[in-house]
Amino acid sequence: MQALAIASAHDISMTALDDPEYARRDVLRMVGITERQLRSWEKQGLLSPSQRFGFSELLALKTLKKLRELRVQPRQIQRALTSLKQRLSHVDQPLAQLRVTVDRGRIAVHVSGSRMEAITGQLLLDFDSKEIEKLRAFPPDGQAKTKQQAEAANAEQAEVWFQKGLALEEAGAPVQQAVAAYRKAIELNPNASGALVNLGTIAFRMRKLRDAEGFYQRAAGSDPQYALAQFNLGNLYDEQGRIEEARTYYLAAIRLNPRYADAHFNLALLCERNNEVLRAIGYWQAYLKLDSTSSWAQAARKQLDRLKRTVRTK
Repeated sequence: MQALAIASAHDISMTALDDPEYARRDVLRMVGITERQLRSWEKQGLLSPSQRFGFSELLALKTLKKLRELRVQPRQIQRALTSLKQRLSHVDQPLAQLRVTVDRGRIAVHVSGSRMEAITGQLLLDFDSKEIEKLRAFPPDGQAKTKQQAEAANAEQAEVWFQKGLALEEAGAPVQQAVAAYRKAIELNPNASGALVNLGTIAFRMRKLRDAEGFYQRAAGSDPQYALAQFNLGNLYDEQGRIEEARTYYLAAIRLNPRYADAHFNLALLCERNNEVLRAIGYWQAYLKLDSTSSWAQAARKQLDRLKRTVRTK
């Protein structure tokens, strides 16, 4: 059995910790990843975008790094996370709270002394070599792929094309090549929310706003928990001056991810433009709690100070 144990909160006494927070740049150094990798995982919905991370998020990142080093595809990780949250009501951060292993390419977790396949919930048994050979002697039950197997195969291929699109964008390839890769991903899996969002962003940059809206709406519909799709819809409507629609989607992104700093930032600007000074102050303060050190934080602090002076002079 090819298995690799990954450190998690399951192996550490959490009561001895004060749940410290780490700045984004420190997390990159501690985990040993690049900003590009972290942004890619955030874009894929594997973790929530943030400028500061608690201890549990740090553990989750280390687990995620190990899974990717073992070439477990992001889509497979995403499916595993969704399944575990549905099956284990007491677990809200599987990558941090569970001991995770990889068994023949499958993600498994250790629960109550047993190993469970993360996506299907099937219990996994450890066989010795003689028992494995006996199992191999039995022919497969039918050769034709079931509909479920075909869909799973398409989803895996869609993930490959999505990753290719990301790589093409990061390499600065002609945009048409990335678009073709994302469209291939959607052809294989119409609910490939990451590919839909990226197509929307490309359309947005090309000022094809109606196309961008369609892609973002499809992404939000295919994955209602995808905060990035909600945030991008907010940006799109904000760009068009559709203030209340923009507000609705920014707030939806924050409901899905209360630590979504960029959504707080944009809501603060929206409220300023709409002369909602007290609301803007609240969103600037919320943003600065999440990001207090970046260049954007400096701009936010200046805006907050200016608005506070305005309120005091009235």
